[in-house]
Amino acid sequence: MNFGSAVWHKSSFSDHNGSCVEVALTAMAVGIRDSKDIGVGPLVVAPDGWAALVAVLKRGR
Repeated sequence: MNFGSAVWHKSSFSDHNGSCVEVALTAMAVGIRDSKDIGVGPLVVAPDGWAALVAVLKRGR
């Protein structure tokens, strides 16, 4: 999956020292990457898998 033109969003929980998790949403997939490793391909998951992960994390707050 090519995320070359994707818009990446930084997690609001990322700290200010450069340790950031970024997510890009497309119709077909969700890309997750470490902002320090932009040259490395992102972890790619299906949108429904991403939604399930976010739901579990929100319940754990």
